[in-house]
Amino acid sequence: MDKSQFFTFYFLLFTFVLSPIAAKASDITQQLHRPLSSSNWQYSRDEADSLLRIGEQQYRSGNGAKTIDSCLQALDIYHSIGDVRSTGLTYELLAKAYIQQDRFKEGEDALRRRLAIARDTKDFQAQIFALNNIAAILLQEGETAAAGRTVQEALTIAQGVNNIEGQGLSLSNLGLVSARLGDYNQAIKLYETALTYRRQKNDPIGEANTLNNLGDAYLAAGNYPDTIGTYGLAMRLARINGDRTIQLRAIDGLVKAHTSVGRNERAFELLQERLVIAQELENLPEQLKTFESYAEFYEHLGNYSTAKNFYERAIAIANTLQDNKRELVLKDRLTKLQKKRN
Repeated sequence: MDKSQFFTFYFLLFTFVLSPIAAKASDITQQLHRPLSSSNWQYSRDEADSLLRIGEQQYRSGNGAKTIDSCLQALDIYHSIGDVRSTGLTYELLAKAYIQQDRFKEGEDALRRRLAIARDTKDFQAQIFALNNIAAILLQEGETAAAGRTVQEALTIAQGVNNIEGQGLSLSNLGLVSARLGDYNQAIKLYETALTYRRQKNDPIGEANTLNNLGDAYLAAGNYPDTIGTYGLAMRLARINGDRTIQLRAIDGLVKAHTSVGRNERAFELLQERLVIAQELENLPEQLKTFESYAEFYEHLGNYSTAKNFYERAIAIANTLQDNKRELVLKDRLTKLQKKRN
């Protein structure tokens, strides 16, 4: 399965170049509880809040590097004024930005600092979500057993405080663990149970995310009718509720499923829809991914000249983003494509 199938927390977090050693709750307490300057407190707080809002906007536009810079500046201020809650939220956004840039270790460090704050303040909901997001990174890094233990801890906390939302999320992510282990039947059962909690909570975005996971499992199992139906429902829910990220992920799954059964016209329509969304968002990483998907689609059809054009467009965006790793991968695919043409 594609690694993106298992790393589904597009709602994830935030970033900072942190020590590889996770902070303990006591360390966080010492760091945050500094004497405040009453004359500068409000000004500093407003400045940090503004930086955090800017960081959120930068993240939504796909600019992870600028998000990181804004978060680091905000963290310095929140630390100095002792705002524990805002510090935790900033670490979340910081982790999310690191993850957006594939800097998973730094993202994990930021999340563990977020978790330490949540434990120190007995914020059970924040603990549940931090643990789930840490598990997502562990899955991305291939540490499936550790991810399973981490999600199970989150589920235990959620059950202990009767947090319906947390139970739905944790069960959905346990499904990811089963899928990574190749047990798609167990994954499907876990996703279906997770859906009952997400619907009970009236959480359409969470439901759409779990439906995408379920679609991944059906796709891996070769069950194309259920794959298409499940992704289709996820796409509709995401569209109605304005979550473009989940909508794009559902489109990706549908493109794969329709292409697999020879429904190329429908796959092409979905790719057109994907490009429009990415351009409306002015999100270059998503535009890059769309052009790459177009290239793969036309390569699958044997239309190598059109595929070449889309690979070149994707490479140009990767260069603009200074994503050297992606640029090299795309250039390698283009080289292999040109050999096919010859």
